[in-house]
Amino acid sequence: MSELIDAVLAGAPGERLAGLPLPDRYRAAYIRKQDVGMFGDDETDPDVRRSIHVGEVAMPELAPDEALVAVMASAVNFNTVWSATFKPVPTFAFLERIGRQGPRAARHDLPEQVIGSDASGVVVRVGSAVEHWGPGDRVVVSPTYASGQVTSGSGDGMVADDILAWGYETNFGGMADFAVVKANQLLPKPEHLTWEESAANMLCGMTVYRMLVSPNGARMKQGDVVLIWGAAGGLGGYAVQMVKNGGGIPVAMVGSEERAELMRDLGCEAVINRQEFMNSPGGLKSPKVLRRMGETIRRLVGEDPHIVFEHTGQETFGASVYLARRGGSVVTCGSSSGYQHDYDNRYLWMKVKRIVGSHGANMAEAHEANRLLRLGMIVPTLSVTYPLTEAGEATRAVQLGKHVGKVGIRCLAPSDGLGVEDHALRARVGEQRIGLFRKY
Repeated sequence: MSELIDAVLAGAPGERLAGLPLPDRYRAAYIRKQDVGMFGDDETDPDVRRSIHVGEVAMPELAPDEALVAVMASAVNFNTVWSATFKPVPTFAFLERIGRQGPRAARHDLPEQVIGSDASGVVVRVGSAVEHWGPGDRVVVSPTYASGQVTSGSGDGMVADDILAWGYETNFGGMADFAVVKANQLLPKPEHLTWEESAANMLCGMTVYRMLVSPNGARMKQGDVVLIWGAAGGLGGYAVQMVKNGGGIPVAMVGSEERAELMRDLGCEAVINRQEFMNSPGGLKSPKVLRRMGETIRRLVGEDPHIVFEHTGQETFGASVYLARRGGSVVTCGSSSGYQHDYDNRYLWMKVKRIVGSHGANMAEAHEANRLLRLGMIVPTLSVTYPLTEAGEATRAVQLGKHVGKVGIRCLAPSDGLGVEDHALRARVGEQRIGLFRKY
């Protein structure tokens, strides 16, 4: 521990934090370039506990538009699994690409990569060009990493030529005691949430906001039926809440009766256990099974889905294209079960459906998603936390799909339950609702 870390944990004011020296090294979860290739192409179980290391790394210099955050908590996302398995491509290729952009960018091209794309914490330093943030500010981090200076992103930052995913396509991510971020990634921490609850939301929450609510996504409107695959997962849990808040009708697709109960507790009335269909002869490749699935949805809510919320990919995409109503949309942000999608294109073109690709969120969308969290209108989907020393175990749980909601990582926070400032709002939202996913 350093004097600076002690001061952060003691709640010291910003002036005090700014005057304390930075440590030369800090603790982090990282992967190593020398380990690329450790999992062979034919390896059926690339165990991420073998590739994720926890130890000290060098403290980088801060650029003028950056901030250094003392990380109280972080969270695991599926991109952490991709990083640690070095697939579909080793992320060191991204770091090499950044390193060619100039002297400051070259800091990222290192033999190790600090991973993690979510964080909550306290600002301890800001670069010379940062005006709106300072030491002592309590923040959460958007993983959208961009300069904000590229004109191709003027209308929508996610189409900018320099857009990257922080902690996946960059170095110095959130699964550490300190993290380096662009100042435009910073957002105010929800005051009624703990450090670990705050850290669990941004990547998934803002991704879902863009997919469903933003004009850049599926443009959900009141009364829309939205079929949500993996509804009990990190993305799915936020999708159910945003559909309900927006006046839509969520249909939760889950993998067990326990997860179905979680969805009902979250307020979703229409819940389907997908195992009933996937275990049938032919599974989701069978037209007969898909017709039965469509009949089940209509029996529950009376209509076919206006929107199908996709992130599982290969396993479910053909079913999604089939199940969307005439003129409906499939919105996708990932492919956790595989990237090569097979679907019958007749259902797409003859019934004038749309496939909408969505990735992350721009600054405005991230702001709006965080605003919903700060108002208590969206609650965290955090189900369990691990200490930073067990980052490999936490990521393994996500890799195997053993979790519900989000898996958190305590970095500097010595225990769960710390960091709440607005106790009145927390009481209004309710401990039972805020901690719902922990029940499961």
